[in-house]
Amino acid sequence: MNQTLRHFDGALNQRRVEWLCQDSATAPHDAGALVIDDTGDRKDGTATAHVARQYLGSVGKVDNGIVAVTSLWADERCYWPVHAVPYAPASRLPGGERDPGFKTKPQLAVELVAAAQQAGVRFRAVVADCFYGDNPGFTQALTAAKVPFVLALKPGKGTWAPAEAAHTPVEAAGELGWRGPSRPGQWRRIQRRFRDGHTETWWAADAQLGGWGPERRLRLVVATADPASLPGHSSWYLLTNLPRPASRPAQQADLAEVVRLYGLRNWVEQGYKQVKGELGWADFQVRSDRAIRRHWTLVCCAFSFCWRAVLAEHPPQPAPADLPVAASAARGALPIGHRRRTGRQDFVAGGVAGGAGLADPLERAGALLAVVVASAAAPAAATAA
Repeated sequence: MNQTLRHFDGALNQRRVEWLCQDSATAPHDAGALVIDDTGDRKDGTATAHVARQYLGSVGKVDNGIVAVTSLWADERCYWPVHAVPYAPASRLPGGERDPGFKTKPQLAVELVAAAQQAGVRFRAVVADCFYGDNPGFTQALTAAKVPFVLALKPGKGTWAPAEAAHTPVEAAGELGWRGPSRPGQWRRIQRRFRDGHTETWWAADAQLGGWGPERRLRLVVATADPASLPGHSSWYLLTNLPRPASRPAQQADLAEVVRLYGLRNWVEQGYKQVKGELGWADFQVRSDRAIRRHWTLVCCAFSFCWRAVLAEHPPQPAPADLPVAASAARGALPIGHRRRTGRQDFVAGGVAGGAGLADPLERAGALLAVVVASAAAPAAATAA
């Protein structure tokens, strides 16, 4: 394991991931997704490690703050953080972007994928929004490592193609021959089922764009609620290296699988709301890199303990789902009707009774503490955080 991973993947987080992998209620499996994302929070001054003026997703603009690149495992019923590492802006490093210690967010994300694999976290594909899908270095690194992925692209992302051909994903979608539900052209009907039980009819198709196509190593899959208008809030342009099946019935099932996998990305937005709104992810008053990482690790532990408590009281039922009821926006989506929600949620995971909140933390504090004590305390640190 390289120096970056040794630094952030401490013994406590390693034991937490091992515990989740060994528990049948939370164990990752081959149908889940490893979701890569990043999140930023406001912080004043420059004395705190990694704080600088940079883009913060939580406020949707450049501001003074700190950013973490994260990985999260998710399926339709359960989701939990795997790793989190702070992003060190070039402005905080002596050599700027040429500093040996500087790594971009996509480079850190590649290391998070490798760390998850090394920890034994199984998944069907890596999933991420267009910030990562539009980054050639990220897709090339995953391709070279033979890691399957489903990554979003910006609708207007340009690519080289002959003058008469499509040059953007949205233009490629317009060439799929839609004439209506009875004459769908290359579009195939798929059903999406949401966690509250309701279903929606979407349409999906393999599109041709530059070197991407149904028979190529990289495919462009377009999914939308309305192929006629391609609404920005419910249209996805997905780059994937999952191979296309040969038979037509299998192709339709494959399109539904690609859409299902990208739908799992929305759990990372849900998770951010919970760790920030309920567990104090950004409410630290420490300044050192080491202390910040410790704080984030403890938050991830609390989140995982809550899952354990919820699943113990509400055993998961095999009910397929696709997304949280009201999904948050990914970067690159058109803004119409698709802004980030900031409201507090009343649930931690699917299957939780209304009003359960974070697994009744006041009533279960003793039980959660007992789990921590029973797992053998780590050696005392030489210095305080």
